[in-house]
Amino acid sequence: MVKVIPLGGLGEIGLNMMAIEHGQYILVIDAGLMFPDDYMPGIDLVIPDFQYLKENKDRVKSVILTHGHEDHIGAMPFFLKEFSVPVFGTSFTLALLKEKLKEHDLLNQADLRKIEPGDITRFGPFKTEYISVNHSIVDGIGLAIDTPEGILVHSGDFKIDPTPVDGQFTDLKRFARYGEKGVLALFSDSTNAEKEGSTLSEKGVRKTLEDIIQACQGRVIVATFASNISRIRQVVEIASNFGRKVVFNGKSMVTNVSLASDHGFLSIPDDMEIRERQIDQFPDHSIAVITTGSQGEPMSALTRMARGEHKSIKIKRGDTIILSSRFIPGNEKAITSVINSLYRMGADVIYEKVSDIHTSGHAKREELKRMLRLVKPRYFIPIHGEYRHLVKHSELALDTGMSGENVLVVEDGDVISFENYKMSLEDPVHAGQILVDGKGVGDVGEMVLRDRRKLGGHGMVIVVLTIDEQTGDIHYGPEIISKGFVFEELRGHILEDAKCVVLEVFDEIDRSNLIEWDKVESDIQRQLKRFFYRVIERRPLILPIIIPV
Repeated sequence: MVKVIPLGGLGEIGLNMMAIEHGQYILVIDAGLMFPDDYMPGIDLVIPDFQYLKENKDRVKSVILTHGHEDHIGAMPFFLKEFSVPVFGTSFTLALLKEKLKEHDLLNQADLRKIEPGDITRFGPFKTEYISVNHSIVDGIGLAIDTPEGILVHSGDFKIDPTPVDGQFTDLKRFARYGEKGVLALFSDSTNAEKEGSTLSEKGVRKTLEDIIQACQGRVIVATFASNISRIRQVVEIASNFGRKVVFNGKSMVTNVSLASDHGFLSIPDDMEIRERQIDQFPDHSIAVITTGSQGEPMSALTRMARGEHKSIKIKRGDTIILSSRFIPGNEKAITSVINSLYRMGADVIYEKVSDIHTSGHAKREELKRMLRLVKPRYFIPIHGEYRHLVKHSELALDTGMSGENVLVVEDGDVISFENYKMSLEDPVHAGQILVDGKGVGDVGEMVLRDRRKLGGHGMVIVVLTIDEQTGDIHYGPEIISKGFVFEELRGHILEDAKCVVLEVFDEIDRSNLIEWDKVESDIQRQLKRFFYRVIERRPLILPIIIPV
């Protein structure tokens, strides 16, 4: 029996992780992170829960990384603290991983093994071929895994671009070759399963960028993802054609450009790159800045420019800012705030909603159908996406003629088993999310998040009393301190009335028996909660502090 267990990425965008197991061997594909939602205040990162893998630690033998995006490699430092196994990836993917491992002081102990498209490696009972795919980051791969039950194909994140600027095609011939051999199951990227048609070629974006930059009389500042080397490469080439010097700005941008240059994915003409401090030495029409911050990240280079806080680059009238990326859901407010600030400074801002300056790295519906028709799997399981994306992708499989019995929509923790060429579902295993807050990993749970949401939405009320431990008489207090709840000069009477509520709780204490102070604190919380909601319809976090003497 071969089992496939998604541990992240099915039911959410990001957090991608999958385990494939047979006998005493578990192969892990990707270990990605997810950035926190608004309902996770204070959380820095979200990673998959490794509990199932920890329970089977002796069977976990290796990891394959399909590409270098954070949602596929971001959890690797946390994973490698638990598992000492070889990690297989392409050169650029491993280069990005090395930078992450340096930050965690893990690089020297990591066993990183470089592979290339076309390579074949054996992992216990599995023989894996790496297949080139085109995506919004260079050096991506899909997988064809030959197992004792049959061939499993994992698409990785992909699109079908007939004219990729980096020359890296999705190797449709190789996928089709496996389709001819016979594929037991296909696991395919569902991110754009709702979107009709085919993805715009990266060369189509180039034409738009060329037209915009050619017409600009002042400085051009292009904000894009630091991982999108193909886009960066295009901007460099266009800037060179129009005689502009290029400046790379933002820590991740500088790092990724250096790595891409070292690995042959990016070539910058001699004397073209200059430093930030040199910008003022050249006329505005000869400057192109490539920067981070396309999502309005608070500490990014572009956001600091928009606030007038960047140490070297000050936005001025005549500048053209190009946001060459899509608006990621949840970031719209931050991005539009940056755009408005840039306009106030006199710049012209061009973004996806007004021009074709970005294309997705994920296949749309026609491309997904094409992959299904080429691979011709016996069974199909959509992966990588929210639940609605998985459902839409499963419907596409039915449109291509697959039987409904052979198409399966699953979520994290579901166990798909293949035995005697038949697919079935086993009892699910534990899967979930681990919250990372600073150096704390997994020590923030729903109770803490709920308290943080209360603090952020309604503030906090602290009740302090000093009491006689034997009699229960109050020596001091109740003193009530509020933060973020009410403006005491205007609504101070509410807090005075709240003191009476606390005193009423003490009046009802049964002093004939041993006083349970934990219960008294709970009563104070409950009564104040009712009082504040009745009077002001707010639910602050209430913290009673009873000091017995």
